[in-house]
Amino acid sequence: MNSVFSPYVWIIPVIPLLIFFVLIGLRGFLTGRKAAYIGTVGSMLILLLSFLILVERLPSGTANLAKLIDWVQIGEVQFQIGYELNNLNMLMLIVITAVSTLVHLYSIGYMGQDKRIAVYYAYLSLFTSSMLALVLSPNLIQLFICWELVGLCSFLLIGFWYERESAKAAAKKAFIVTRIGDVGLLIAILLLFWHMPNHALDFATLSAVFEHASNLSQNGISIGLATWIGCLLFAGAIGKSGQFPLHVWLPDAMEGPTPVSALIHAATMVAAGVYLVARTFDVFLASDITLTLVTMVGGFTAIFAALIALAQRDVKRILAYSTVSQLGYMMLALGLGSATAAMFHLFTHAFFKALLFLGAGSIIHAVHKQDIMEMGGLGRKLKITAWTFAVGMLALSGIPPFSGFWSKEAILTLAWEHHKLWFGVAILTAFLTALYMSRLFFLVFTGRQSKETSSAHIHESPAVMTVPLVILAVASVITGFVYTPFNPWLEGWLQGSEANAHASGWIMVLSSAVGLLGLGVGYFRYGPKRRVQVQETSQSWLYRVLENKFGMDECYQFLIVRPLTALSKGLHVMDRVLVDGAVRGLSQLTVKFGSGWLRLQQGQLQAYGVVSLFGFLLFIVLLLALRRGFW
Repeated sequence: MNSVFSPYVWIIPVIPLLIFFVLIGLRGFLTGRKAAYIGTVGSMLILLLSFLILVERLPSGTANLAKLIDWVQIGEVQFQIGYELNNLNMLMLIVITAVSTLVHLYSIGYMGQDKRIAVYYAYLSLFTSSMLALVLSPNLIQLFICWELVGLCSFLLIGFWYERESAKAAAKKAFIVTRIGDVGLLIAILLLFWHMPNHALDFATLSAVFEHASNLSQNGISIGLATWIGCLLFAGAIGKSGQFPLHVWLPDAMEGPTPVSALIHAATMVAAGVYLVARTFDVFLASDITLTLVTMVGGFTAIFAALIALAQRDVKRILAYSTVSQLGYMMLALGLGSATAAMFHLFTHAFFKALLFLGAGSIIHAVHKQDIMEMGGLGRKLKITAWTFAVGMLALSGIPPFSGFWSKEAILTLAWEHHKLWFGVAILTAFLTALYMSRLFFLVFTGRQSKETSSAHIHESPAVMTVPLVILAVASVITGFVYTPFNPWLEGWLQGSEANAHASGWIMVLSSAVGLLGLGVGYFRYGPKRRVQVQETSQSWLYRVLENKFGMDECYQFLIVRPLTALSKGLHVMDRVLVDGAVRGLSQLTVKFGSGWLRLQQGQLQAYGVVSLFGFLLFIVLLLALRRGFW
């Protein structure tokens, strides 16, 4: 098939960038829903173009498309910018544009009354443009620039309601914590720049050099250096994708508007770390130590965050820890050697997690509360929200035939084939996922209505908010069928090689049983009859430990924040006493010295005569002393 639309892929990130400048420049005129309509129409255009390009690239064996232009030249080193289109970033383009369009549409209802709605849509457009440019980047330099722009947009959107102290603190926390990982990514880029042939940082050259050990030795790159580079690249992914121990920013990021949580912190930005590892996967495959590190961090993060989600009360925080856990699932798949399984789970997760976050936004929009313990019986009044939320819950819990079942099954099969320990961790995480999601669903939508949720004013969200929920619910059902054990087409399409079937009947049965068991336990403990009361559960020491997130924030305060605060105070005292003190002391000495001379220069003739007389006498005494030989 001829490439008609693919050469115009560069337009996709340019459109939202232009919308950003229009909305920022004309925000005094484009108030209210005008700005929302402009942002939404722009998102629809890039979604349409993305689908047209996808249709062209669906046939297997479609060649990659690249366009580069010279940017900066320093000596003999030439830096270029442009785009590279392949099947991996084509998948990301569909995810980003689809979720972005639905979030833009949903925000018309959710943020319609906000006085800064034009700024809000401008920030969304800038984020969308940055994320699209990131995945289309042909080299690490352009990727890093867009990587930092995405972090900036996250900061702006998390702290969008800056009147709240909690929002400002969450924005600063997200910005600082993710910068820690970004330092590792920057160091990895510098190491690659120094050791790669001709200082090349494009992904094609990286793949060619790291693909075989012989290529590494020919270019003077040892296995040890390759391990360091892979680990430092992974540090950037840890920060951006909220992996342990840099996961602490992601739950606090829920202080931003709920559509932001759906777009940035569920479907796209947090997936950038997974995409980075998949994009540079040959670097990771060059070192078994790096792959082991990715596996350990991903597996531990998956079960660690799932345990914390069991005891959270804020509806968005539960989903936030769920996101951290599922990102750990993706990292586990990458560590076990399958970029396809990881990207497939990223693809399905984007839709059902966006659905869950937007469903949470519909709940908050109706009751103006986020504590699930203060809710109940909302299914009677929010029927569309309840049914679509149930679809998202079943998909996340891995219940067939929903999309999450197929992507989790691929990871479970992979774990069983490579390492039984991580299979156990993955299957336990699947059970915990179903348990905390059933807890959330039953406490919010079933049972008796609480005093707060029995108000007659509570009603279903408007169509502009429920239509995206329905679309995402449909996507949460059908997207899983792009890669099943019986049709492993996606693997061959992504890797450009023959696909291998991964069918394992007993694992599919076990995965389904574990998910249903988690839902069943959740029903009996938190179902309509509420057999376990909140007060009884909260008295457990284990519940308090999980509710306190294993004390991670306290650990950071004790091990990092307080020592750095003490060090900064010490340096402040040193600067004030030694540095500033020395400068102030010298200035005071100069002033006093000048004041002393000033007293001699009084302008009185008699004083000058007395001084001259004493000087003359002193001179005579010195001459006589020299003549007498005293000296």
